[in-house]
Amino acid sequence: MAKFDKLAVMNKIGSTGMVPVFYNQDAAIVKKVVKACYDGGVRAFEFTNRGDFAHEVFAEVVRFAEEACPELALGVGTVVDPATASLYIQQGACFVVSPLFNPDVAKVCNRRLIPYSPGCGSVSEIGFAQEAGCDLTKVFPGDVYGVRFVQDLMAPLPWSKIMVTGGVEPTQENLSAWIKAGAFCVGMGSKLFPKEVIKAGDWQTIADRCREALDYIDEARKA
Repeated sequence: MAKFDKLAVMNKIGSTGMVPVFYNQDAAIVKKVVKACYDGGVRAFEFTNRGDFAHEVFAEVVRFAEEACPELALGVGTVVDPATASLYIQQGACFVVSPLFNPDVAKVCNRRLIPYSPGCGSVSEIGFAQEAGCDLTKVFPGDVYGVRFVQDLMAPLPWSKIMVTGGVEPTQENLSAWIKAGAFCVGMGSKLFPKEVIKAGDWQTIADRCREALDYIDEARKA
């Protein structure tokens, strides 16, 4: 069962404006990354369902975060079918993210009041997802669609809450551009977690990068 309800999760995502996205088959590494992000101010974290037995890693991380990161909403990404969504929700996922829109996943999530953020690539897709109860829709891959896409779709759909994922960079220029275009938040993976940093176990650098990125987002919102 999710630790936080839908409103609490949306508030955590909205207040920080960034959701780190990460996967590793080693639960010990994921725990270190999660804790580093939490120490850097992150309050919503997406574990991607990418490898064999990924759900077992997730379950272990959820138990860890319960004690080490009490205010963190842990969610799952790369979910494309309702069975997988149900599995992770049963293990405590607070939100579900997908690279595509599947109405059947929306039904599973809505039944348990779990936020579902599907990947959408057009104004029509975003509209259909909103009709299915998706409060937060994802533009993916962001670097393909670009800042102008987000800016333009916010004109006819100003009530939309958009999460941009894919190609987002932890720089002031990049983050400011997305936020000023109207993005509700950004999802960030490889750019936030360089392979060499993970390999070196430099968790402080990750915490610092998160804190810096959150500051950039906050500055852009105030501007």
